[in-house]
Amino acid sequence: MTKIIPFKGLLYNPEKVSGDEVIAPPYDVISPEYREALYRKSPHNIVRVDFGKELPGDSGEDNRYTRARESLEQWSREGILIRDTASAFYAYEIEYLLHGKQKVLRGVLALVKIEELGKGVYPHEATHSKPKADRLNLMKSCLANISPIYSLYHSPERITSRILESVSGKPYFSARDLDGAVHNLYKITDAAHCDLIMKELYDKPIFIADGHHRYEVALEFKKEMDALGYPNAFFPENAGGEARPWDYVLMFLANMSDEGISVLPTHRLVKGISRKEDIERKLGADFSIRQASMADDIVKTVTGGGKGTFGLYFDNEDHWYVLHYREKGQLKDIPSPLRTLDVVVLHELILSRDLGITDIAYEMDAGEAAERVRRGDFDGVFFLNPTGVEDVERVALSHLRMPPKSTYFYPKLLTGMVINRLTTNS
Repeated sequence: MTKIIPFKGLLYNPEKVSGDEVIAPPYDVISPEYREALYRKSPHNIVRVDFGKELPGDSGEDNRYTRARESLEQWSREGILIRDTASAFYAYEIEYLLHGKQKVLRGVLALVKIEELGKGVYPHEATHSKPKADRLNLMKSCLANISPIYSLYHSPERITSRILESVSGKPYFSARDLDGAVHNLYKITDAAHCDLIMKELYDKPIFIADGHHRYEVALEFKKEMDALGYPNAFFPENAGGEARPWDYVLMFLANMSDEGISVLPTHRLVKGISRKEDIERKLGADFSIRQASMADDIVKTVTGGGKGTFGLYFDNEDHWYVLHYREKGQLKDIPSPLRTLDVVVLHELILSRDLGITDIAYEMDAGEAAERVRRGDFDGVFFLNPTGVEDVERVALSHLRMPPKSTYFYPKLLTGMVINRLTTNS
């Protein structure tokens, strides 16, 4: 059963630091070069905690995880980070531009009770083990949720949505991301509003949009703490009461009934296309294929074609291809909620069954994807339409998972707007 509660957030002190200097994107979209730039921005940039650098001479006693913990503790002592004295929900608002249209994404930052996946909290994508090991090491060292999990719920009543829309005045904290989007944070402390938020979201299914690794890590950490009992070496103080700090995880919760949620496609770069002239023969039974001019906008053409439309570009060619899926029951062995998804058609039918391709890379930017093919880094690129939010809900409720990188929720939440410190004495 889903349960959310307010919490005492650990926040940057706006009297001592600027959001543009200390906030960072999620760790998994930060390049090595940009990490260096974030380090140079401020000695208090959150990247030093969430995605710190490995250094020569690192050991079990001195490494990027121990340095992350030390940074949190030092910044708290210096008043760079301050912990709220009263529990609150936090309204998080992002004003952003997409395809020339101004949009606003709103959600509430809250603690969500950790449940086994599929029992109130639902994933929609497959995950990999290496990022989970890294995030678990960070959690054990810092005893904190540094970055929120981006999740969705469905409530046509929009009670929480209207509360978020009613928030006004100067935000507690603001920052601008690399794309120019403005991220604002407000505190919600009114008892009546907090009660309405808790009641609306109680027992509602929650769908993980972005942050599957972080949720699975929080679940694993909970299991380990449950096995140790309370108090233990990680939590030497027993705070009393029903709630234990490891029973909850920090989430950003956005309503699927609102208009601010955007999902973008992630295009697939491939190697292993040996004979381009064979493509039409191999794909012709399943797809109608036509050539398009390089002057045509690939993304607009694919989007305009609707569901089941794909773009394909080969290196050094003066045209590209538009593929449209002739659905004739080709994927009967795939569960029904998955078989009509474009990303599944691409992976299961085009790449696996028709072409036998396993060497795949991912690229968000269509222009950069085509350029990487022209440089000879890859043999070709397939362009996709975005997966729909309704597809996420349907697949998740069916206890199924899409291939990795099936969705790219935009814009990304910034790390460091609010931290959930699990310790009771900070």
